[in-house]
Amino acid sequence: MSMNINGSTPRELGYYFPAEFAPHEATWLSWPHKEASWPGKIHTIFPSYALFIKELLKGEKVRINVADNAMQKFASQTLETAGVDPSGVEFFYNPTNDAWCRDHGPAFLINPGAPQPKVIVDWGYNAWGNKYPPFDLDDVIPTRIANHFNLPVYAPGIVMEGGSVEFNGQGTVLTSTACLLNPNRNPQLNQAQIETMLRDYYGVEQILWVDEGIVGDDTDGHIDDTVRFVNADTVLTVIETDRADDNYALLQHNLKQLKSMRLINGKQLNIVELPMPAALHYDGQRLPCSYANFYIANKSVIVPVFNCKQDELALRIIQDCFPGRSVVGIDSTDIIWGLGSFHCLSQQEPLLHA
Repeated sequence: MSMNINGSTPRELGYYFPAEFAPHEATWLSWPHKEASWPGKIHTIFPSYALFIKELLKGEKVRINVADNAMQKFASQTLETAGVDPSGVEFFYNPTNDAWCRDHGPAFLINPGAPQPKVIVDWGYNAWGNKYPPFDLDDVIPTRIANHFNLPVYAPGIVMEGGSVEFNGQGTVLTSTACLLNPNRNPQLNQAQIETMLRDYYGVEQILWVDEGIVGDDTDGHIDDTVRFVNADTVLTVIETDRADDNYALLQHNLKQLKSMRLINGKQLNIVELPMPAALHYDGQRLPCSYANFYIANKSVIVPVFNCKQDELALRIIQDCFPGRSVVGIDSTDIIWGLGSFHCLSQQEPLLHA
C-alpha cells in the first residue's frame, strides 16, 4: 500500500488515534518466545499471560502474532491448559523478535466518515534506541498487518513507540522528554519537529510533556509506566511516598508538571495519585514495577500486581476511576523480569461503529 494517500497526512484526512478507553474491536499481542527477555524463566510467565488473554476475551477478540505453526500449536496448548476459550483467538503468521506489541505493533487510526475508515501508521522501531538487536522482524509488523487486512499504511520514517504516548481521544497526547527527546531515537529532530510528527501522524492537536520515567525502565521513560488518561480530562499518575526511594523526586517533578498543564479547552487535569509498588530487583537491577502499566480492555482494566501491600490500594484507586469496568489484578512478578507488563505487551485495535 502507498506510504501516504495523495501526499496527505492522516491528520489532514481527518484520522486520529482513539483513546484506549474507547471501544476495541480486538487486542493485538505478539506471543512471547525470546528467552533473553526472561533469562532462564520464560516458562514462568505463561500462566499470567494466559490469564491476561482470558480476561481480554470477555469483551473483545484477541489477535496474536506467531512465527509459525509450531508456535501457534504451543500457544494454543498453553491457552487450553489455562481454560481459555479458543473461539475468540485469531493467530497471524507474523514472526517477531520479541513480545512487546505496544511498541512494535500497528498504530490504528480511524475516521468513521472516510471511505477507508481505518488506517495503520507504521512508525520506525529500533528496540528502544538499539538496545536489543536484532529488531528487523518487529519493525515490519504494522505493514504486514496492514497488508493482511488491505488497509492503507503510512510510514512517517521516524522512530516512535506505543508505550511512549498516551491519548485522551480529544486531541491531546501525553509523552515524556526522557524518551522522545533521547538522542538514541531521532537525533536529527528537535522537540518542535517531533511535535509536528505527532500531530500529523496521530491526528492530535496538543502535546503535553512530562520529563521523567521510572528507575529501571529500559525504554528511557515510557509514559505508560507513569501517567495514564482514564477519561478525556483525568489522569492517574504514580507517586512514590518513600522519600529515600530513587523514584520519589522524579515522580514529584512529574506531578508538579501535570498540575501546571491545561487541556485544549483550558481545563486543568484532574489528577488521581496512584501508589508505587514495593521495589523489586533482579540480578542487582531495579525492575520497572508500576501499577500504571495497566491495560484498558472493553470489559475490564487489567492491572499488574506484585504481591505487596500496595496492591490492594492501587486496585481500589483504579476501580474508582473505571466505574463501568471490572478492575482485575494479575500477578506480574515474573512478567516484569522482562522489564514490561500488560500494557507493554498489548496494542488495541479500535472498533468502528457501524
